[in-house]
Amino acid sequence: MFTGLCAFPLTPVTASGMDEEGFSKILARLTEARVDSLGILGSTGSYAYLAREQRKRITTLANQLAGDIPVMVCVGSVSTDAILRLAEDAQEAGADALLLPAVSYQLLRDQEVFALFETVTRHSSVPICIYDNPGTTHFTFTDELHGLLSSLNGVRSVKIPGVPDSPAAATERVEALRKHIHHGVTIGISGDAFAGLGLNAGCEVWYSVCGGLFPETAKQITEAAAVNDHARVTALTARLEPLWALFRKHGGSVRVIAAAAGVLGLTDTDCLPRPMQPLSADDIANIARVITVLDLK
Repeated sequence: MFTGLCAFPLTPVTASGMDEEGFSKILARLTEARVDSLGILGSTGSYAYLAREQRKRITTLANQLAGDIPVMVCVGSVSTDAILRLAEDAQEAGADALLLPAVSYQLLRDQEVFALFETVTRHSSVPICIYDNPGTTHFTFTDELHGLLSSLNGVRSVKIPGVPDSPAAATERVEALRKHIHHGVTIGISGDAFAGLGLNAGCEVWYSVCGGLFPETAKQITEAAAVNDHARVTALTARLEPLWALFRKHGGSVRVIAAAAGVLGLTDTDCLPRPMQPLSADDIANIARVITVLDLK
């Protein structure tokens, strides 16, 4: 399951709680588009803001709606005990894989992160993807640590942040990482603006926020990558620069995607867990304009 397009949907949260109807509408777009896999409760899925029972409910709902599309569930938390409970919940709910970040309050050491992954893999019956996202977790993986973790039984993919902003440097970055990780462990690009660079550099999967709401648009890119059409991959991702610019302007993707889901009528425009706030009416109007101009689907 760790190839192609892994779509990461929003978990909409309104004043009355989790918007299960809105979440179901979002997942319907993804299943109808036949994405390769689903990444539930990632950063855009607001895992860090949801209680254990809420996370279990969303995982259960996702598995009910996914059909034969594999479901990966983030089990991130600051304590190993909590992660093990979340991993158990996810597996009981039918998750096909777990996404595991090294979430840090106190600064973690490499040996502590290795011990975390070793413990979770020992207690898991489904494969695990390493979630490398220093911007939110405050832990930076080295290539050497990725290599050690990839040797653990059950680790099957590494979700890396963005790559350098040139084709040659991006390829050098991916090749350097690949020298460390074990055979059979895929490398996936995240940070949507870097999708084209990462896929052209040899990443086998796009862990995509864009794909979590606009799957048809994202699939065009991964399908081009699958046949090594580098020029088309570059052109398609460059065309989406106005969307990437919105992500940069608003401090990441989650506020933009939440507003976009509201624009599409899938949920309320105010669908972020507090303390996050919805964007202004002017910003939402600009997002609606970009959706129309780019014909995002």
